[in-house]
Amino acid sequence: MNLDQLRTLAAIIDEGSFEGAAYQLRITQSAVSQRVKALEAHVGQLLVRRESPCSVTAAGSAMLRLARQVQLLQEETWQELSPGPAARTITPLAVNADSLATWLYPVLRSAAGWSDITLDLHVEDQDHSSALLRTAEVLGAITAEPQPINGCTVEHLGDMRYLPVADPLLAKRHTTAAGVDWESIPALRFNSKDDLQHDLLRSKGITASAPAHVIPSSEGFLDAVRAGLGWGMLPQMQLGTLISDGSLVLLEEGLHRDVALYWQTWNLESARLTRVTQAIREAATDLH
Repeated sequence: MNLDQLRTLAAIIDEGSFEGAAYQLRITQSAVSQRVKALEAHVGQLLVRRESPCSVTAAGSAMLRLARQVQLLQEETWQELSPGPAARTITPLAVNADSLATWLYPVLRSAAGWSDITLDLHVEDQDHSSALLRTAEVLGAITAEPQPINGCTVEHLGDMRYLPVADPLLAKRHTTAAGVDWESIPALRFNSKDDLQHDLLRSKGITASAPAHVIPSSEGFLDAVRAGLGWGMLPQMQLGTLISDGSLVLLEEGLHRDVALYWQTWNLESARLTRVTQAIREAATDLH
């Protein structure tokens, strides 16, 4: 096992293919394959699933974690020994779409001034992003998981408040003297992992509801709500003046859901990871 083999394993997962890894590393695809085979022979286990995109096995996850740690610490050590322009290190992070569309902008603004980091953002639901840490596909994750993953540190960033809102005309068509008819009003859903709307309905004892339209974009989700396609749980931070100016209506006063967000990252003495953490911590002051 050597550094080139570990670097190649990380490149395959970052790029999703042997061909992409070859392009990133400026070597042939055959050389990529040979390095991985040699690493697998050394470990005695299959490390990479040859699929599209490529993914790691359980054993590959452990080796990928080692590869990322070695690569990160190696770059920082060289920078310490040889001051000057630092080589950029790919820094994969998992973030949820709603955070990216609202309070994470200052982090991107800060990263624009970092000459030694290339961000690789994986957009994943906050209830599932911790899985990317477990497989070592990312170095840090904004997650709803409060318990630290093995080898990681965790801190509470704050809570995102979601409100059930709809276009006024849609709400009026599905409102009776008793209030909103939750079983008939069409809903929206970000993707198959988005349970915010269903959780609210279940809290009201509603199991049979209108079909939900799937809109896999935070900005598109807001546009679909404004267009009257369906109601949805939207971050209060994203709504701005849309409720106060009458563009959208709150379907029930006092009804909301607060989603706790946590930042989990590997427990490494890394100046680059510390810088990312500090930027995320400062941006999260806008959360509840």
